Amino acid sequence: MALEMRDRCERCETAALPQDGPARICSYECTFCVPCGESLRDICPNCGGELVPRPRRERA
Repeated sequence: MALEMRDRCERCETAALPQDGPARICSYECTFCVPCGESLRDICPNCGGELVPRPRRERA
């Protein structure tokens, strides 16, 4: 099963998140831009899980 590669930050909703760009993601695929992830201290506000760097995918 592939990750859902969301294209917007769930917190600020203004940061575009390209598939080949940096982002933070939890095990439930909640997705945040790097600045929001850092301000959240890498803890997902939705589930309390750890936010880690999202794997990058080459653009098709």
